[in-house]
Amino acid sequence: MNDRHNNAVYVISVFAEIAGVHPQTLRNYERSGLLRPQRTSGGSRRFSEADLAALRRIQDLTNEGVNLEGVKRIMKLEAEVAALRDELARRESEARTSIAETHRQYRRDLVPVSNTIAIFLDSQRRNRAGGAR
Repeated sequence: MNDRHNNAVYVISVFAEIAGVHPQTLRNYERSGLLRPQRTSGGSRRFSEADLAALRRIQDLTNEGVNLEGVKRIMKLEAEVAALRDELARRESEARTSIAETHRQYRRDLVPVSNTIAIFLDSQRRNRAGGAR
């Protein structure tokens, strides 16, 4: 995510108002490991847009009847899936780059060989043509 999305700027009271929840609910979510607000040097919580997105996901799941332990597991699995997708995309990109480089090397190495073969075959044809006279 971008830095702006992760920039923790909201104090708990403002964040609670934006999210439409009680500050104690946020403390409970933090205690259960569902939210991880940043802390100032003085220990005050600061929430970000990423925290708001996480809170919205928590609310969606709890509104569907999932308990907090279930929400925690679902969100952990969703994070793992996202990380695996990122890893897969990275490896696919590396594979495409490697294949392209191998193809470039193969063409670079084969073009001189194919030219040499063409010259050799051409000389063989000329030799046969000259010897047949």
